[in-house]
Amino acid sequence: MKRNFVYLLVFALLVISAAEWIGFQTISIGSITISLLPLVFAILITMVLGMKFLRFGFMKKIYSKENVGFASKYLIFIMLPLMARYGADVAPEIKEILHVGWVFVIQELGNLGTVLIGLPIALWLGLRREAIGATLGIGREGELAYISEKYTLESKEGRGVLSLYIIGTLFGALFFSIFAPILLDLGFRPEALAMAAGVGSSSMMTGASSTLVARLPEMENTILSYAAASQLLTSFLGTFTMIFLAAPLQQFMYKLIVRGDR
Repeated sequence: MKRNFVYLLVFALLVISAAEWIGFQTISIGSITISLLPLVFAILITMVLGMKFLRFGFMKKIYSKENVGFASKYLIFIMLPLMARYGADVAPEIKEILHVGWVFVIQELGNLGTVLIGLPIALWLGLRREAIGATLGIGREGELAYISEKYTLESKEGRGVLSLYIIGTLFGALFFSIFAPILLDLGFRPEALAMAAGVGSSSMMTGASSTLVARLPEMENTILSYAAASQLLTSFLGTFTMIFLAAPLQQFMYKLIVRGDR
């Protein structure tokens, strides 16, 4: 275990070095410019090298069950310094944030979108109780804790939220890094996109806000402060929104659409 852990650390340093060497890249598709950060390349490299048919020899030691479990379990500790940085980003722009404070509260209702839109689609695709875990939110720690307490992770609902958690971990930051600049080119205001970046996931928020800053460096302070404030507010109010609004609405819609399944 200890030797494999050393392999993991060395591998992480090599991937980071490779991603930083590639650097910030842009891809133009018509009038839309997609920004790709080193974070995106780091995710892609580790995803490709983690494919099952490549896991042999040295790579098998890196992607051992123990290392994968360690990385998943302690990812939150890596994010703690990042969260402290977000708090520092909010302070310089606190007056402007308070001026539009009601908008930050209203945008929390966007958390209901996973239920209103995602649940019917999940049921249409053939999911049943798994859809409850998969569409309660974006499948991060809050939803994982709620579902595990109410249904346990061994239940169908638990499998649903775990699946979404894994998918979000693998593709979330990558998707946000690409999607945010596309919406910017389509005419959305950078302030709105910065606020929308704070969905409750540090990696997703970082991916979205970093690409926006790369495109609009003159608005760096505004973008980072709006994104950080939205992230902090989502972390605080998101739990209450999930428990008192999203969960009851989801149960009502599920019983309405899937009759007889209790």
